[in-house]
Order: sequence, then structure tokens, then C-alpha cells
Amino acid sequence: MIREMGSKEDRFMTDSNKKHYCYILRCSDGSLYSGYTVDLERRVWEHNNSDKGAKYTRGRRPCSLVYFEEFDNKNEAMQREAQLKKLKKSEKERLIKEQARE
Repeated sequence: MIREMGSKEDRFMTDSNKKHYCYILRCSDGSLYSGYTVDLERRVWEHNNSDKGAKYTRGRRPCSLVYFEEFDNKNEAMQREAQLKKLKKSEKERLIKEQARE
């Protein structure tokens, strides 16, 4: 279910009770894109359907969520996102396979 942006539920969420995610998308050309968000479902929708998606993914639609990690705070999630962006594609593929087995 995709919540309406700016919903009453969103306005009452503070940073301390939000979950933070870093994620990997597989684009239609087989490439991988890494990002950060507090709402995975909304962000994947944006990558596929709106101008709010990353410029990289707009020309490579559709994109599908293939990997994510959940964190309790923004700093940890963004540090992990930076690490993911530095990985080779083969290393990202290994993470994706490992998560799929869980």
C-alpha cells in the first residue's frame, strides 16, 4: 500500500521512530542502482513512475527492488549506502543472492 505523501501518519513520525533503508534496484538494462529512503515502497514507485526518481533510473525503467537493509537511524543507513555505492557489481550481486536465500 502506498500512503499519500504528507499524510497524517507521516506528520507524527519522528526521526526516532522511523526506519531508514539503503537499497539496491535492478534496472531494465541489468545495471544496479543504490539509494537511501525512509519509505521503500514509495521510493521504488518514484523511481518507476515520477520525475522524483533518480535521473539514472529514469532512462532505465522499469526498476525492481532486489536488496535492502533496515536501520534505526539516518546516519547508519547513509553510511551503508555510501559503502554499497563503492562495491563492484559482482559484490552487489553476491549481497543480493545472499539476501534472497534468507
